[in-house]
Amino acid sequence: MRTRTALAAAAVALLAVTMGHPAARADDNGSTRDAAKHFQRGVSLYGEADYRAALVEFKRAYAIAPNAAVLYNIGETQYQLQDYAGALTTFERFLAESGPGDGHRGEVDNDIEILRARVGHVGVVTIPPGADVSIDDQALGHTPLDKPLLVSIGHRKITASMQGRPAVTRYVDVATDDNLAVTLQLPDAGGAAAATTKHDGDATPSTHAATAEGGHTLQIIGWITTGALALGAIGTGVVAAHESSVLQADRNTYPQSSATLDRDARTTTTYSILADSLAAGAVLVGGVTLISMLGGSSTSSPKRGSTGEVQVVLGPTSAGIAGSF
Repeated sequence: MRTRTALAAAAVALLAVTMGHPAARADDNGSTRDAAKHFQRGVSLYGEADYRAALVEFKRAYAIAPNAAVLYNIGETQYQLQDYAGALTTFERFLAESGPGDGHRGEVDNDIEILRARVGHVGVVTIPPGADVSIDDQALGHTPLDKPLLVSIGHRKITASMQGRPAVTRYVDVATDDNLAVTLQLPDAGGAAAATTKHDGDATPSTHAATAEGGHTLQIIGWITTGALALGAIGTGVVAAHESSVLQADRNTYPQSSATLDRDARTTTTYSILADSLAAGAVLVGGVTLISMLGGSSTSSPKRGSTGEVQVVLGPTSAGIAGSF
């Protein structure tokens, strides 16, 4: 991590350069003094690890009074923010603008070698041309671009915007030395009106229709299943009643073997349990289907001030539906 001492030394250098210049001395209360104030404030913020605020102050100082010492601090701050592409560009400008005897040139040369392994390139084409392009919300150019954009490695957000058309955003993963090509097509205002006004949690009419249709299909399946279970329960109930009568007849027949009686008893019990299970399943599935229908109708046409509640009640030997409205 870059130290506050290095930036403080650069601040002293900036003050010596700006305040020592004859034009600066004649304008002590003017722009040069303002630049120095922004620069010193940036150094303080950097020391507090508030890098985003420090970057704003350093850039303001450079805009007021361009100086290579400020570029050094801008690059250092961008490095801390992991804006590798921005730091690389700024450090290259620093080498171009600073003198050969600047004490930071060796350090910046090493940083540049590291940063070149942390950037890639993205060529952006927009349809139609003439759109503003930004990466991670930083404006970088206007299409058609004369060369690919230098970007930091990682997950990048690319946005194209044009007056009168909705903006288009795409996310890409950039690795070291990548040279990606991205084409963004901006729809006309009318074609994308629904997309620009849609909020999280909203559903389009087609989504509502598809949801309603799916719910209706499930309700049909539910009632068919309920009917099948009910018929099964009736059928097995009839068989269970028949087996019960056979068991009773065998008990009244003398002599009768115990094996026969045990077999008849087991058969009767099996069919009775199966009939009860199918009946319970029919009640359960029918209840859930009914709740689905009531819930769908109340959601589609709610009444102000009304409340409703439907419960499926299951017990060890019974099942039922209770409701209040």
